[in-house]
Amino acid sequence: MPDIAINSFLREQLADLKTKGLYKSERRIETPQNPGITVNGRPVVNFCANNYLGLANHPEIVQAARDGLDQWGFGLSSVRFICGTQEIHKQAEAQIATFFRRPDSILYISCFDANGGLFEPLLGERDAILSDELNHASIIDGVRLCKAQRGRYKHSDMTDLRAKLVEAKDCRFKMIFTDSVFSMDGDLAKLPDICELADEFGAIVAIDDCHGTGHLGATGRGAAEELGVLDRIDIITSTLGKTLGGASGGFTAASAEIVDWLRNRSRPYLFSNSVPPSLVAAGMKALDLVDTSVELRAKLKANTAKMRSGLEAAGYTVKPGPTPILPVMFGDAAVAGKVAEALLAKGIYVIAFSFPVVPQGQARIRLQVSAAHSDEQIDAALTAFREVGRELGIAGY
Repeated sequence: MPDIAINSFLREQLADLKTKGLYKSERRIETPQNPGITVNGRPVVNFCANNYLGLANHPEIVQAARDGLDQWGFGLSSVRFICGTQEIHKQAEAQIATFFRRPDSILYISCFDANGGLFEPLLGERDAILSDELNHASIIDGVRLCKAQRGRYKHSDMTDLRAKLVEAKDCRFKMIFTDSVFSMDGDLAKLPDICELADEFGAIVAIDDCHGTGHLGATGRGAAEELGVLDRIDIITSTLGKTLGGASGGFTAASAEIVDWLRNRSRPYLFSNSVPPSLVAAGMKALDLVDTSVELRAKLKANTAKMRSGLEAAGYTVKPGPTPILPVMFGDAAVAGKVAEALLAKGIYVIAFSFPVVPQGQARIRLQVSAAHSDEQIDAALTAFREVGRELGIAGY
């Protein structure tokens, strides 16, 4: 291949990222996803997966995937509306709809696609979309594709949201869309307040519940159930790729009319292959397990409380929030990266996040606690954090 001009330009840009400590490299995991994994030939404790209830590689989910493969085959070689819909897809959509107490749902290959395919079919030039400034990239990209008027309100700032709703008062449809759980900060959207404003201004309320589904709420119905407004939310997007088995697949749950319109107009649905049947079968089994996971949710809360209190006692700054996402703040990207590498050397697998994933000057290590973490694994992590704090002269040491 010829060395075209863009390659030289990108080499310079990549070198600059490395110099600034912003370069993101992938670590290779050599075992299945679990609280204990192997990286670079060494056993480590994993604190950076979205495996909140520890269901990734749960034997019943793995068996369901095998059964789905045996019964329904490997893939459909087609999009859904041509010849890519099997009975198992319809069963899963009915189960998801029932789980969230909605009339219907629609499967996508990922929640990125669910968000990417939501706004453009529903909202036009006469409409408005109000989006939290810290919403996920998939929401931002989806909003960009639609022709609606756009208002980005300050993070969880209800005064600013009200002002944006006033500006949009003459629009035909107004949609407020927010992450229910903000994945880099671990906080919840102010859904009760948002719903009150939506009622006042006649707005649609829609949420991305990817980091809430399965482990938040008394029965795992997510952040909206946790906050007591599940029945008020109009549209819920979420994923099978985190708490619900950790593989892939996303969905939108909403009214029958909205879902039917998405089937006819949502481009990621119309132009992407069906979710593989083995993943659908596994996702259905994960939903079954969530319904009986009261003890796992209690264990997750206990593990989270232990980890948070231990980190704070060691002198680290942890962003407040009620979820198992614990952002340990450093500010400087290079420092966060050094801490992550030092922790890996001590057998604790975490990732440092910096710009553009998080705002400039807010670099952090995000720990994600699982119900499957043992007390010994949490103790090992806290010991490693204390040792790294002393060795690098941070966290008050």
